Amino acid sequence: MLLAFADESPLAHALAREMDCELAFVETHHFPDGEIKLRLPPALPPRVVMLRGLQQPNDRLVQLMLAGRTARELGARHLTLASPYLAYMRQDMAFQPGEAVSQRIVVGFLGSLFDRVITIDPHLHRIASLDEVMPGSRGVALTAAPLLGAWIASQWPADALPLLVGPDEEAEQWVRAAGERTGLQGLVCRKTRRGDRDVTVELPAQDITGRDVVIIDDVASTGHTIVQAAAALRERGVASIDVAVVHALFGGDAIERLMQAGVRRVWSTDAVPHSSNVVTVAPLLARAIADCD
Repeated sequence: MLLAFADESPLAHALAREMDCELAFVETHHFPDGEIKLRLPPALPPRVVMLRGLQQPNDRLVQLMLAGRTARELGARHLTLASPYLAYMRQDMAFQPGEAVSQRIVVGFLGSLFDRVITIDPHLHRIASLDEVMPGSRGVALTAAPLLGAWIASQWPADALPLLVGPDEEAEQWVRAAGERTGLQGLVCRKTRRGDRDVTVELPAQDITGRDVVIIDDVASTGHTIVQAAAALRERGVASIDVAVVHALFGGDAIERLMQAGVRRVWSTDAVPHSSNVVTVAPLLARAIADCD
C-alpha cells in the first residue's frame, strides 16, 4: 500500500499507478493550538510505502513521527519512506560552536522510524552518501537531473541545443548529469555567499554571446543565486535565459523576481508541488521502491 497526504495527491496518484498498488490517504486535523491529529487506515498490509516530502518541514516531521509509529501498530512490518525532498540537509557541520548539526539529527530520526528512506537529490555537500548519516545502507539518494536534461533538450531543435549553466560549484554535478545522455554542454559559475541574500556570482571566461542558456540546480528557495546568475548572463549577451530545478521551493516573490531578472521560463520536477512542475519523478521513485523489495 502507498500511504500519502492530500496536499501531495497528484504525485501520490502517479506513483500508485507506477507501483500498481493500493493508494490510501492519511487524514489530518489541526487543533487551534497547532497540535496535529492523524488517522490512518485501521488495518495495513505488511509492506507500506509512505510518501511525504519535507518542504515546510517542521509540521511534516511531526506527521512522520505520528504516522510512522502508528503504521507499525496497524500491521506494517516493512515501512519505506519516499521523501522526494529531504529537509535539514544544508547544516551538515557545526559552522559555529554550539550549532546543532541538523543533517545528522533529522536523517538519524527518519532512520529510526523507517526501514528504508528514498529521496531525490539531497544536499550531500560534505558527505559522499546517506550511509554516513544513516548507517546500514538504508538511505537511497536518487537524482532527477537526467529527467530535467531530457525535458530541456526536448524544447529545442537537436542542432540548436541550449547551454546549461550551474549557478555555483555545487551545481556542477547536475550540469554533468543532465548533459550526459542529451549532448547538452554546460559551464559552472563561481559563487561567493556572505549571507542568505548576499551572494555574488562570477561566470568563467567563455564566449556565450547569443546563446540560449538554461540555469540548472537542485533546489531554489529565495531564488537569489539564480537572479545573480541571470544578471551575469545578461551582461555576457545571451539570447535567452530559462531555469530548471529539481526542487521548486520558491518562497514569497521569488518567481516574480526571476521574471524581473530576465528569466523567460521556469521548469521543475514534481518532487515539490509547484505551478512550474513539468516533469514527474513518479517512475524514478517507483523503480527505486521496486529495487528495494
